[in-house]
This record gives sequence, structure tokens and C-alpha cells, in this order.
Amino acid sequence: MELTFLNAQGQLASKVAASDTIFGRDYNEPLIHQLIVAFQANARSGNRKQLGRDEVHHSTKKPWRQKGTGRARAGMSSSPLWRGGGRAFPNSPDENFSQKINKKMYRAGVCSILSQLVREGRLSVVDEISVAAPKTKLLSDQLKMMGCLDSVLIIADEFNENLMLASRNLPNVLVAEPRYADPVSLVFFKKVLITKLALAKIEEMLA
Repeated sequence: MELTFLNAQGQLASKVAASDTIFGRDYNEPLIHQLIVAFQANARSGNRKQLGRDEVHHSTKKPWRQKGTGRARAGMSSSPLWRGGGRAFPNSPDENFSQKINKKMYRAGVCSILSQLVREGRLSVVDEISVAAPKTKLLSDQLKMMGCLDSVLIIADEFNENLMLASRNLPNVLVAEPRYADPVSLVFFKKVLITKLALAKIEEMLA
């Protein structure tokens, strides 16, 4: 498997050899869907609180007598059927939304995503991406020259403070290390740029 290698001007310079087991997988849509749903579910926090029928402010007095009124029988105003009543199955703050994904499934899903990005021409390899100072304009000009300013995920081999600070004000640019390149970001961004050293780390992680 060969990946596209771009120079600093965003032009095709050569090809880079890559592992077929990582970048040559078939597209497994059910697995990718399960992976993304689980990743987003694990990011949820149970911060919703609703009142049950024992928690709402109400009277325990029977609203009207059982028979003879022509209306439906009612026990108390906290019923979920009533306006202002408690919820039948209320959400609680300690609700757990997490889903388990095995390591083998996770690696296979990420490899399938990377392989599809290669087939669609959305993944490219660069020698390095760096800026001399933490200035948004420097990174913006560099990405504009490469033709991927509108939406790009940059996977750098290590933490670069100047690069991180320069990318914070660009809404459609995300810089991440290989271990933090999550499936949702890989699918969301239109372009993915990987440095050569980051490529080696990804192959080592997913091997």
C-alpha cells in the first residue's frame, strides 16, 4: 500500500509505503457505526435530572371521589398522566451511557476508517507541519497553500506547543497526537494530514 506524500506547497511529491493490514482493509460499515456510537456514548455525562412522582410537590389528597362524577378515577396529582406530575421513568444524574468496545474491534474499526480515507483521497502524508511562532496566521497561510484550510485533522508525532496554540483559533482545524486521533475526528474532517513519524507510530499502535 502506498500513501500520497505532499510537499510544503501541497503538491504530490512522491509515494510512501504503508502497511496493507492498516491502510488496505475493506470498508466495514457496521463496525465503524458501532465504534462511533460507542465513542460518542462514552463521552456523555449523566447530568440530567428529572423528578419522579415521589419527588414532585403535590398533595396526597384524592382529587375527587372515586365514583359518580363521570370523570376518570384519579388517586393523586403526582400521576405521570397529569400536568405537573412526576415522570414515570425519570433520568438520574448517575445514569451510565458507556458502551464497551474490545481492543480488537477498536483497532479493526480504526484501520477500516483509515483505509477508506485512503481510497477517497482524503489522507495524505507530510514530512512535518510546524510554525516558528504560536501565530494563527502562520498556520493558516501554510494550510491555505496546501489547499486544506476548510477542514483538516493534523496528526503530529509529538506535542508541539506552537502548533497547538496556532490552531486554537481555526474552527475547522484540529491537531492531535496519534494516540488521541479518535474515530469521530477521522470521519468528521474532510482531510487528514499525518507526519512521517506519526505514521510510524500509528502503524506500531495498530499492528
